[in-house]
Amino acid sequence: MLNFMQADEKAPAQAGRVYLGVDTCGVTGTVALARWNSGSFQLLGQVEMDGRSCSSLLVASIGELLTQAGLTLAGLDGMVAVHGPGSFTGVRIGLSAVKGVAEATQLPVVAVSRLEVMTASAGVRAAAIDAHRHEIFLRVMETAPETSEKLAGAEELAAIAAPARVAICDDAAAALLGESWPSAELVRVPQPSAADAIRLCAPRLNAGERVDVAQLDGYYLRRSDAEIFGEPTAPPRHGVAHG
Repeated sequence: MLNFMQADEKAPAQAGRVYLGVDTCGVTGTVALARWNSGSFQLLGQVEMDGRSCSSLLVASIGELLTQAGLTLAGLDGMVAVHGPGSFTGVRIGLSAVKGVAEATQLPVVAVSRLEVMTASAGVRAAAIDAHRHEIFLRVMETAPETSEKLAGAEELAAIAAPARVAICDDAAAALLGESWPSAELVRVPQPSAADAIRLCAPRLNAGERVDVAQLDGYYLRRSDAEIFGEPTAPPRHGVAHG
């Protein structure tokens, strides 16, 4: 499924820098174009994709966004990559596309966590996303101003002081937090999107922040199933050959 969300046609054209955002970490993937000028955010368009279709639709979606906005890759000023946590396959698909564009264009890239995007959107200091297996991906400020992100189940949550408010975007995270942190107010927000990520990170790009694209990697917070369930490698045999 691909859903193109055009920006408000009444929004006046502005000078400023145009950024591409990519988030393919969740059950729904998004790519967005936005213009940033002196703190003013103008969404030029966003494409929503079923997470299972991101590998086949992502490049075409970026091309569609650029065409709708009358732009080319050469007209961009930078990119925002949401690098996790989330689906291993989804994260890799998004980062591969970002790396390919960056290497071809030398555009600066900023990477950001989905959990940070959620806290910024909700105006809170903690956020949680379903990680399956009765666990969540959690961002929480445990001791100000230190913020940590981790994979947490009921046991880990019991060892953390519950924050006053936690941003959530799915029922599974809400259920686990409701059991473990009954005193916390759960603030429901939409699934984080590429547009949200641009809104958060545009000032960082404007300030000259950028990651080394060669070192850009997924931010998983969990080992892959192959690492968790894979068979242990048999130790090498050190026998003596006989002629």
